[in-house]
Amino acid sequence: MVKRKSQRDPEDLPDAPDGKQKRQDDESDSDEDMDLLNVDFEWFDPNPNVDFHGLKTLLRQLLDVDAQLFNLSELADLILSQPLLGSTVKCDGTESDPFSFLTVLNLETHKDKQVIQDLTAYLTRHAASPALAPLNTLLTAPSTSQIGLILTERFINMPHEIVAPSYKMLQEEIQWALDEKEPYAFTHYLVLSKAYQEVESALPAAEQPPSKKKKAAKGGDKEKFYFHPEDEVLQKHALAYETFDFESPRDEGASDSKRAFQELGVKPMGHLILIEADKFAGAVSAVESFLAGGQ
Repeated sequence: MVKRKSQRDPEDLPDAPDGKQKRQDDESDSDEDMDLLNVDFEWFDPNPNVDFHGLKTLLRQLLDVDAQLFNLSELADLILSQPLLGSTVKCDGTESDPFSFLTVLNLETHKDKQVIQDLTAYLTRHAASPALAPLNTLLTAPSTSQIGLILTERFINMPHEIVAPSYKMLQEEIQWALDEKEPYAFTHYLVLSKAYQEVESALPAAEQPPSKKKKAAKGGDKEKFYFHPEDEVLQKHALAYETFDFESPRDEGASDSKRAFQELGVKPMGHLILIEADKFAGAVSAVESFLAGGQ
C-alpha cells in the first residue's frame, strides 16, 4: 500500500550541544539530564498482508475484558477488507506492526456478518440507558439511518498529535468513497471507546500510604477519565454519550494492576459517543484545535 505521509514527533528538538558545552551542562545540571528520541510516524492504508495480528492486538486492547465476546479475527478481516478507508500509524515502514489505527464500519452494509451482529447486539444492550435513548432508537426501530461505527485504538504511549490527522484522513476517504457511489452516506457516527474511574485499592492498608483522595473516592458519583483525551471534545458535539460497565467479569485485583496513581486503582469502562453526520466535521475540527493547545 502507498504511504500517506510522515510526521515527526511533535516537539522539534534542538541540536545537540558541542562536547565542551555538554560537559559543562552535565556538571551543572546532571539531575536534569534525559534522553530524547526523534520518531517519524507514518500513515498507511490498512494492509491485509501485514496488519492482521497488530489489529487484533489493538482491538483486544480497545474491547478490554469484553474482547472475548467477539470473533476478533473476523473483525480484523472486515477492517482489512476495506483498505482504502481508515488508516494505521507506524514508525518503521509498511511491513511493521501498527501502533495505532482508525476506521469506520457501516453497521447496515455488514449486518449479515456475524461479528457485526454480535457488535450490534452488544451496542444495543448498552444503549438501554436514558442517556443513550437516541442510539437505542436507531439500533432497534426500523429506520433509514446509516450508522458508521468508528473503531480506533493506539498504544498508550503514542503522542496524541496523531489523532486529528487520522480523523481528517477518514473524512477525506469517506468523501472519496461517496464520489465513487460507495455505501458510506452515514447519517450518524458512533465512536466505541474506553473511559475509566479511579477506585479504592484492594491492597492491604499496610502496603500503601494514606490518601485523602482515596477517601474521597468512596462516596458520590465517581469522576470519569478518558483513555483517549479527544473523546471529551467529541462528546461536546454529540447527540448522546455515556459510559457503561463491561459485561465480562474481571479478575480480583485487576484494578490495582492498572493503576493511574499510587493510591488508587483503575476501573476501565466502555464509552459510546453518537454524533450526527452534519456535526462530525465540526467535532473533528474541535479535536484538532484542542490537541494543538486551543480551546
